Amino acid sequence: MSDRPPSIEGRGSWIAAGLVLAILSISYGAPLLIVVGLKPIQEALGTDRSLIALAGSLAWVGTGIGGIPMGWLADRIGIRAIAAFGTVMIAAGLALSAAGDLVSLYIGHGLLIGLLGSGAIYAPLLIYVSRWFDRRRGTAIALISSGQYIAGVIWPAIFEHGIATIGWQTTMLIYAAVVMICVPPMLAFLKPVPAPVSGGPAVAAGGDHSVLGLPPNLVQTLICVAAFCCCMPMAIPNQHLVAFCTDIGISPVRGAAMLSVLLGCAFISRQFWGAMADRIGGMKTVLAGSACQAAAIAAFLLTQDEVGLFFISGIYGLGFSGIIPAYTVAIRDLFPSAEASWRIPSVLFTGMSGMAVGGWLSGWLYDHYGHYGASFSMGVAFNLLNLVLVGFLVSRLPRRRAPTLALA
Repeated sequence: MSDRPPSIEGRGSWIAAGLVLAILSISYGAPLLIVVGLKPIQEALGTDRSLIALAGSLAWVGTGIGGIPMGWLADRIGIRAIAAFGTVMIAAGLALSAAGDLVSLYIGHGLLIGLLGSGAIYAPLLIYVSRWFDRRRGTAIALISSGQYIAGVIWPAIFEHGIATIGWQTTMLIYAAVVMICVPPMLAFLKPVPAPVSGGPAVAAGGDHSVLGLPPNLVQTLICVAAFCCCMPMAIPNQHLVAFCTDIGISPVRGAAMLSVLLGCAFISRQFWGAMADRIGGMKTVLAGSACQAAAIAAFLLTQDEVGLFFISGIYGLGFSGIIPAYTVAIRDLFPSAEASWRIPSVLFTGMSGMAVGGWLSGWLYDHYGHYGASFSMGVAFNLLNLVLVGFLVSRLPRRRAPTLALA
């Protein structure tokens, strides 16, 4: 007879994870469209590249901010209603962004696609799936988070072809219709999470309710700052790779293919990082992933050769992909489940703010210097600061004790 406690996990858990993966694989094309179309949109609007990149950054900030109230609201009115609302907002944001001026682009991406759209989909669905699992939570979160990379493999080449043949505005409108047709039917199959049947105390919470021997909100703050610092460099290849390629003489088609290679490798390796988080815990996985990202981001400074950049893009995708899911696992390792609806979105918000600032600042540095060398150097510096903060938290983890998941 097994001494293992009963588990909430079962067939329904993986069905829920599969549905969420499919939803994110479609909806996450929205922020990629402006990445692929960065240069054509800049030329069409006759403005600085940093101003177009700012629209993409606003989408990331909006997603992060929106996830905090939407995660709370999903616990009260249900995940289906929140995600359906977000789907409509993403489509509306794409339609508004296609109007062809900066104000529409900013409102469409920042308010509709980001705050009200992806904010109502990403964080609430991540929390939803995390509550379906108590043993293989890291694997499940890594799987559904890979929807971003499936989108990155599928959509860039389609967007590039669409922009080249029918223009970026029509491409946005067609993609908005795809979102509205494909996502709502899947939402109907999302079932309520069953009551937890197993669990334990947070990994390092003592009788005084401390976490890692520190006040809980101090640990939360350090994790949030670390997430900001690691996501700033993460934004540079994710948002500027296609434009960077065209600047050094590589065609947009090859640049889009390079982005697909990066995100495809990220999808493959994310499953490895998720399994690692289940074995060694979220914080140690964050540390390992951040170290890999720092090495890869520095490698972009070493070559402008097309073959070399394809190789570095693949290595970068393999290295950075497990970081954000591992932060989510770390929060569930360290804090009670009841606090997940605001702690997880708070970390996602600071991380996405880092993506936003990194994406915009990279564009600003490009406008100032005329090349991306300063942007990649900035990324290395922030990644090193991230390693210091995460290393400090990992040093306070209990020795000789595997992390015990908080209540599902």
